[in-house]
Amino acid sequence: MPADTDQPAAQKHDPRAKPTKPERIPTEAEMIDAAERQSGFLVLRKVAPYLWPSDMPWVKRRVVWALLALLVSKLVIVATPFFYRDAVDALAGEGTPMLALGAVGLTVAYGMARLMGVGFQQLRDAVFARVGQRALRMLALETFQHIHKLSMRYHITRKTGGLSRIIERGVKGVDFLLRFLLFSIGPLILELILVGIILAVLFDIWYLAVVAVTIAVYVWFTFAVTEWRVRLRRQMNDSDTDANQKAIDSLLNYETVKYFGAEGREAARYDAAMADYEDAAIKTNHSLAFLNFGQALIITAGLVGVMVMAAMGVQSGELSVGDFVMVNSYMIQLTVPLNFLGTVYREIRQALVDMGQMFGLLEQPAEIADKPNAPDLKVSGGHVALENVRFAYDTDREILKGISLEAQPGETVAIVGSTGSGKSTIGRLLFRFYDVAGGALKIDGQDIREVTQQSLHLAIGVVPQDTVLFNDTIGYNIAYGRDGATQEEVQDAARAAQIHDFIMSLPQGYDTTVGERGLKLSGGEKQRVGIARTLLKDPPILLLDEATSALDSETEHEIQDALRRAGQGRTVITIAHRLSTIAEADRIVVLEKGEIVEQGSHEVLLANGGRYAQLWQRQQAEED
Repeated sequence: MPADTDQPAAQKHDPRAKPTKPERIPTEAEMIDAAERQSGFLVLRKVAPYLWPSDMPWVKRRVVWALLALLVSKLVIVATPFFYRDAVDALAGEGTPMLALGAVGLTVAYGMARLMGVGFQQLRDAVFARVGQRALRMLALETFQHIHKLSMRYHITRKTGGLSRIIERGVKGVDFLLRFLLFSIGPLILELILVGIILAVLFDIWYLAVVAVTIAVYVWFTFAVTEWRVRLRRQMNDSDTDANQKAIDSLLNYETVKYFGAEGREAARYDAAMADYEDAAIKTNHSLAFLNFGQALIITAGLVGVMVMAAMGVQSGELSVGDFVMVNSYMIQLTVPLNFLGTVYREIRQALVDMGQMFGLLEQPAEIADKPNAPDLKVSGGHVALENVRFAYDTDREILKGISLEAQPGETVAIVGSTGSGKSTIGRLLFRFYDVAGGALKIDGQDIREVTQQSLHLAIGVVPQDTVLFNDTIGYNIAYGRDGATQEEVQDAARAAQIHDFIMSLPQGYDTTVGERGLKLSGGEKQRVGIARTLLKDPPILLLDEATSALDSETEHEIQDALRRAGQGRTVITIAHRLSTIAEADRIVVLEKGEIVEQGSHEVLLANGGRYAQLWQRQQAEED
C-alpha cells in the first residue's frame, strides 16, 4: 500500500494520538438550501438589468421617481405620530411646540399626514407599475422564445405540464420579487432605522435597546421557522407539480384512457399525488400557525416592555401622556410590517426558487444553433444529398452508418425498411431537428449546418404521420402554412388537398373549430388539412413521413391523389411503411440497420429478388 504523505508519520503511527473528529456531512436539505441561497444572488443579478436597462432611460426615470415617492411616504409616516402626540397633549392641557394649532388643527394635520403617507405609497405603485409589467412581459417572451429554440431531444425528455408550471411560477416569482423586495423589505428597513433614531434621541437609549432586541429576536425566529417552512413548501410544490403533470398527461391521452377503461386507474394515480400534496399542505398550515403565534408572543413582549417604560416615565413626570401615546403609535406602526415579514421572506425565498428554475431553463443551451452570420439557404433546384451520414441518438447505438443518397430536383425518392432501420431519422436530420454526427447533408450544395434554420425550415414542407392541429378553426390551421395568406389562397390550398368540399359542407365552414389536437376531425380529414397547410407554404422540397400509414386503404388512396398533386414540380422524399404507396416513386432506397442495402425503381427491385422483394411479398400476403 503506498504511503500516505498528507500527514506526518508521527501522527499516523502514534497510538496515543486522539482520533480526529470526522467532518460533518451536510444533509440533503442543507445542501439544497445552500444552493438556493447561492442561486438567489444569481437570480437577483439577472433581474437587475430589467429594472435598470441601459437602452431605456424612461425605465430608469420611473424607478427613480418610484424610489423618491417611497422615501417621501416613509418620512411622512414616521412624522405622523408627532401630530398624534401633540393633539393628545393639547387635549390634556400640556405644552407642546405645535400647541398653537389647537387640538382640532393637530387632529386634522394628523389625518392629512396619514393620507399623504398612503397617497405617496400609491403614487409609488402607479409609477412603478409599467416598469414591473414590462419586466414580466420581457421575461415571459424571452422564456417562450427560448423554449422554441431548444432541440427536439430536450422536448421529448421534458414533461409539458411540469414545464408550463415552471414558467408560470417563475413569472409570478418575478412579479412578487419586484413588488415586495423593493417595496416591503427595503421600506421596512428604512422605517426601522428612522424610528430607532427618534426613540434614541427623544426618549432614551433603553427604548432603542428594547426595540432592537425585540426586532432581532423576531427576525431570528421568523427566519428560522421560515427556513423550515420553505422545505415544507418545496415538498408541497413538488407534489403540486406531480399532480398537475399526471392530470395533463391523462387528459392528453383521453382516448387511450377510454380504450383501456382506465378511468379508475387514472383517478387513483391523481388522487395519490393529491394525497401527497394534502399531507404537505397540512404540515405547511400547522407550521404557519406556530410561526404566527411565536411572532405575536415576541412582538407583544417587546411592546409591553416599551409601554411599561413609557408609563413609568409618565408617572415620574419625565414624559407627557402624548409621549406615551406616540411610543405606542410607533410600536404599532412597526408591528404591522413586521407581521408580514415571515410571509414576505418565505415568498421571496420561494420566488427565488421558482425564478431560479425559470432562469435555469433559460440557460439550457440550444443543441441546434445557427452559426454566427450564417447565410440563408438558397434553393435553386431542390437537390438533396446525404454524404456518408452517420448519426446516433445515444453514443452506444448508432442509427445511421454512413448513408449516402441523392434526390435530384423534381425527383421522388422513397425510403423504406423495417422498423428501426433509420427511415424517420433521415427526415429529422433533413429538417435539422438533430445534427449529423458524421458526414454532411446538403441542399443544392449547401451544408444545412452552415445556413440559418429559419430559411431551411421555410424550404421544406413536412406532412407527418399524425398531423397535429391547433385548437382553433380549420381556416386558421390551413392558413398557418404561410403567414399573411389570404382567404382565397387558403381555399385554393384546400381544393388542392381535396378537402374544400368537406369544409364547405360543415355548418360553420372554415370557421369550424377542430378541438384539442384536432380530435374533432377524422384521421383522413386531419391529414388533408395538414397537406393543405403544406401546399399553402409552397416549399421546393416536400418530406412525407409515413403520411398515410395510419389511414385505412380507401382514405389512403384518396390522400395519395392529393399527395401526388402536392409533389408536382417539387423534390419529394417519402418515408413509407406501406410499399404500395411508393411503387410509382422515381427511386426507392431500402434501409436495413442503418445501411442502404439496395436502391432502384419498383420494377428493378422486384426483379432483383432482394430485401425489397421480400418486404413486398410479405405485405402482399398480409393484405391478401
